[in-house]
Amino acid sequence: MDKRNIQNIIALANELRWKIGDDFHDNLAEGIYADAAEIVEDAIIDKNRDRKERLDNKIDRIVTSRVWGFPIMFSILALVLWITIKGANYPSAFLADILLGDVRPMLKSFAASLNFPWWLSGFLIDGVYLAVAWVIAVMLPPMAIFFPLFTLLEDFGYLPRVAFNLDYLFKKSGAHGKQALTMSMGFGCNAAGVVATRIIDSPRERLIAIITNNFSLCNGRWPTQILLATIFIGAVVPASLSSIVSLGAVFGIAVLGIFFMFFVSWTLSKTLLKGEVSTFNLELPPYRPPDFWRTIYTSIIDRTLIVLWRAIVFAAPAGAVIWLISNLYIGDQSIAAWMIHYLDGFGFLIGLNGVILLAYIVAIPANEIVIPTILMLTVLVTGMHIGEGAGVMFELDSVNDTASVLKAGGWTLLTAINVMLFSLLHNPCSTTIYTIYKETKSMKWTVLASILPIIMGFVVTFVVAQLWRIFVN
Repeated sequence: MDKRNIQNIIALANELRWKIGDDFHDNLAEGIYADAAEIVEDAIIDKNRDRKERLDNKIDRIVTSRVWGFPIMFSILALVLWITIKGANYPSAFLADILLGDVRPMLKSFAASLNFPWWLSGFLIDGVYLAVAWVIAVMLPPMAIFFPLFTLLEDFGYLPRVAFNLDYLFKKSGAHGKQALTMSMGFGCNAAGVVATRIIDSPRERLIAIITNNFSLCNGRWPTQILLATIFIGAVVPASLSSIVSLGAVFGIAVLGIFFMFFVSWTLSKTLLKGEVSTFNLELPPYRPPDFWRTIYTSIIDRTLIVLWRAIVFAAPAGAVIWLISNLYIGDQSIAAWMIHYLDGFGFLIGLNGVILLAYIVAIPANEIVIPTILMLTVLVTGMHIGEGAGVMFELDSVNDTASVLKAGGWTLLTAINVMLFSLLHNPCSTTIYTIYKETKSMKWTVLASILPIIMGFVVTFVVAQLWRIFVN
């Protein structure tokens, strides 16, 4: 816009103010004048700003396009998850060495010096302490990596583009476009994803986002998926393709979770949570360099440590229960052995076994202790001489050794596939359940959010098991 046109707009605005200068028309005149001033301000050319806006627009044409938007989005998500998983391996191993390899023996020696009876030492150290140590070692490093990376993407301005790309799909499923952001947060921790639903203004759509966030595969479930895919799925192809196929299987489970999120959102919007999809103006902020150190600080303090503390609070009693059922006997068998035999029939029906079902029951507080509990219970019922005794959870350094224990417990390819599916489709952990109640203030919605995924898990694993036995066996 040239200078002459700008002057004409200002002159017109002033003339209108003079002609309708009575009090009744003051507001209208002021509005016209303000609009004219805004047009003038926008018309002034700032070369630096104009250059930056052109660059932002060029980037947006790529990252929000129908052709490249989704591949870029999935690639960035996969990269963040890969950095989280790979980057967490070393600090997790370091923490495990300290908490399990150094501190636990010291605690055992200290208890022995005080003449603790075996059952008290076992209950407190092998039960309560060991569960807490596992949760800290396995949960802290990935959260300390994922949450800062997620927040950096948010500060940079990319996450609103993710919401833009997925807005159409969420609207079709009766949900809110901002659920894309809470879904992404759920890949780090479902409890954090539930808290993140506060950005959704509509109570109905916020409930949908809360109930379905468990379908995002949280960091506590990634190790289970990777381990089983490596041992069982990667083994059915040539060694040169094993890593790619294993990674594809894990990524497929994550995408399946997104599909279930859309399906359940659509079902809820047509049944229990009927209503119109709310509209909102999605502003795409300019790209800007994030404040790195502030992001690191707030991510660790406001998200990582708070979620970790809640997980520890729930993991401690879980460890106590695991130790007790493994060491208290009814007749000639432990309570754990009785429960496993009781659950075996139903487990076989859905392609699992009693050990797996019991592990998921007692490990409700934290997904991080599922595999150590499965290994411990497998050794308990098979009589293998591995580990440090009944009720003492453990993991093996070698994938081959882990595979040997699982196969000795009767695991097959069907078992591994259904555990991967059940890991995706089962009740939220205790931390997430507690967070759902805190956010909804409703026992009704908390119960629904807790039992809906596990019902789906039973149905899906049952169907897969029956089809497998018909067409494969």
